[in-house]
Amino acid sequence: MTAERINPPELSPPAGFSHAVVATGGRLVFLAGQTALDTDGKVVGDTLSEQFATALGNLLTALRASGGTPADLARVTVYATDVADYRTHAAELGRVWRRLAGRDYPAMAVVEVVRLWDDRALVELDGFAVLP
Repeated sequence: MTAERINPPELSPPAGFSHAVVATGGRLVFLAGQTALDTDGKVVGDTLSEQFATALGNLLTALRASGGTPADLARVTVYATDVADYRTHAAELGRVWRRLAGRDYPAMAVVEVVRLWDDRALVELDGFAVLP
């Protein structure tokens, strides 16, 4: 499997994402939305950064259980209940991403939502990966 990240010079320089990811060969893994749930099904963390770290960790746990690594992520969508807060903490969230997932950024989008399934959840991540 190869995943080629495409960032055309005609588009603004990406920061923390890739404009496109071309995947050839391999298997697709579709990753369900993950929030900051612990193993007891309770949302943990009071801040966006804490919840983001747990939600991303949960997404990566599902990916690893499927035989993948963070570099295999082709697409991630972040659903946030407050995009202004997300933007305010973007640098910190970027550090969390790099610590947990590295610098092979997938194609990404951040979408503001009114609420998530769990009332206390501030953020949810889903996506898909291409495995060899």
